Amino acid sequence: MDAEQKFALISRNLQEVIGEEKLREILAERDLKVYWGTATTGKPHVAYFVPMSKIADFLKAGCEVTILFADLHAYLDNMKAPWQLLRYRTDYYERVIKAMLRAIGVPLEKLKFVRGTDFQLDREYTLDVYKLSSLVTEHDAKKAGAEVVKQVDHPLLSGMLYPGLQALDEEYLKVDAQFGGVDQRKIFVFAEKYLPQLGYQKRIHIMNPMVPGLTGGKMSASEEESKIDLLDDAAQVKKKLAKAFCEEGNINNNGVLSFAKHVLFPLMKDEEFVVKRPAEFGGDISFSEYQALENSFEQKLIHPGDLKNAVEHYLNKLLDPVRAEFETEENKKLVQLAYPAPAAKSADDELTPKLLDLRVGKVLSAEKHPTSDTLSVATVDVGEPAPRTVVSAVSVDELVDRLAVLLVNIKPSAVRGVQSQAIMLTAASSKEPVAVELLQPSANSKPGDAVFVDSYTSEKAREILNPKKKTWEKIQADFVVDNDLNVVWRDYELKTAHGNVVCRSLRGASVK
Repeated sequence: MDAEQKFALISRNLQEVIGEEKLREILAERDLKVYWGTATTGKPHVAYFVPMSKIADFLKAGCEVTILFADLHAYLDNMKAPWQLLRYRTDYYERVIKAMLRAIGVPLEKLKFVRGTDFQLDREYTLDVYKLSSLVTEHDAKKAGAEVVKQVDHPLLSGMLYPGLQALDEEYLKVDAQFGGVDQRKIFVFAEKYLPQLGYQKRIHIMNPMVPGLTGGKMSASEEESKIDLLDDAAQVKKKLAKAFCEEGNINNNGVLSFAKHVLFPLMKDEEFVVKRPAEFGGDISFSEYQALENSFEQKLIHPGDLKNAVEHYLNKLLDPVRAEFETEENKKLVQLAYPAPAAKSADDELTPKLLDLRVGKVLSAEKHPTSDTLSVATVDVGEPAPRTVVSAVSVDELVDRLAVLLVNIKPSAVRGVQSQAIMLTAASSKEPVAVELLQPSANSKPGDAVFVDSYTSEKAREILNPKKKTWEKIQADFVVDNDLNVVWRDYELKTAHGNVVCRSLRGASVK
């Protein structure tokens, strides 16, 4: 294989390459040394097959590939992996990713596996962290981690160390290039700026596109409805794909099509992608190239249901060997140790979301508050015989015909002379001028649907909250918008039966 063929294989299906000229120069002389790292936080999901398929491409192109299990990064990222769980989660990542690689036929003996704590606690590395901290501004550290590190109003110092460690990994792993998703781009640019200031060379940066999740946004470990877990059984795969966003003829933000493009087709070798259809709709149709599949779907020659069935078939073929490896008692125990079920609280009077009667509401009408330029008065259907009147800080234009989340077990109170019969939950930024956005239940929700926090659901009717005890205010203080724009309470997602409650754009915002 010549250098141009190797370049074509390395760069296919990528979003971007920073340092393309340098990549070509290296390939003209020798094989590329590249690493891919993953922080050992939430459970890996099927989107991890995207980097795995690229790793297969790298190996075919003769690259020397290192896989880094970034355990220390996982802890630094707002303690997404608590220290006591870190070893178990890293063990899980290593076993499940090796199982994925075996499932797609990647020879493990050609890969080098490294854990971050194997070298990131050494003296020289630690000294470089201190040197880097004397060069990097707070602004640059926060900007670099904006798409990767969990964003909150008052970030921990650990999260600002994260981009620096990822930059130093390039030097200490002795590679030519780092591979990752395009969400890592700001960290890659950070590395290119600061590594030369320590006397180290710039590396090449190779970026995959972000594969849309099943709900149309990012496929996220923290959004259950957006992703398929590697250990989900066939019934769970069918259920999640059935709910996946896959509008007829729409090829944009289509997670089902994207998975076919970035995972299934690159791995199919000489096999054709077969979409089974009833005879009355043309019978089975086969594709040897992805673009032909996309064109047929865009032209509405393939029904979304038939596409989902095909993806389900090939996805289960990928997952079957991974599931089989985790049928052993040892691996089942590891999953339980790495991701223990959250302890449910039992005391009725404990200040948790169990006390809140949160419901989906639909705004029927809205008008400006008669005595305030910053408030609106909305009439909202919350699934009761009569709608409720709610005073909100969201503008009239943003309210009409929108779904919202409302706290309804409160005593009505006068807000600037208008009686408000519920609280409409919003996200509010901490910076001036303050931005306010309505929290958004999933599109399939209906007025009156329950809104709840995982592990804090309650079957009992909630009592009206006593305003003197400030119950809502105390619970509300732990609600925040996370880096994936999910609304969480102490890291547990706020959701309906149809999916997570999200915010449009205010990462790290508090909920009011």
